[in-house]
Order: sequence, then structure tokens, then C-alpha cells
Amino acid sequence: MIDPPFLRRGASGVTVDLRVQPRARRTALENAQGMLKAAVTAPPEDGKANHALIELLAETWRLPKSSFGIIKGASTRTKTVSIAGQPCALVGRIAQWMDDHG
Repeated sequence: MIDPPFLRRGASGVTVDLRVQPRARRTALENAQGMLKAAVTAPPEDGKANHALIELLAETWRLPKSSFGIIKGASTRTKTVSIAGQPCALVGRIAQWMDDHG
């Protein structure tokens, strides 16, 4: 299996690159042409959109919120999120979500 372009494996987990749209009408996560896009209803103030993003990813991929961290782009729309855990298991879970949500 080839990893999607937005995902990178590391020694203690994976990192995911994505684009976030704050103040969206609805909360959603989609894979658009090899790019991960997240829409959250929260405004981009006081970290509310970042918190909503982590909640969305944790719920979508059924992982604990504590395993997520924003490592790049905390104040921009383009972000890199780290997910701690076994890389192969995380990639498998994300790949399953991609298959289910084509």
C-alpha cells in the first residue's frame, strides 16, 4: 500500500498535512485529490478552530484526542498535525477511512 501524499510515517507515529476552513457551515473531513481538507464551525480565535480540528480528527479516526498535536501552522489554515502511536496501525486506520469515504 502506498501512503497518501498528505501522510508521513515517523518513528513514534505519523504526521498529516491538511488545510482547515474555520467558520464553515458544517464540520467535515474530506480527501480531495490527495489533499486532506477539514471544515470546522469554530472561529479561528483563541485556538478554537485548532481544538475543533483535533476533535474532528479524533472522532473521525476513532483515536484519543491526547494523541494529536499541531506541530506546524497553529495560526494558519495549512497545518501539520502529529498523531502519536504505532505508525502501521495509524496508516491502516486512515487508509480504511479513505476507502470508506472515497
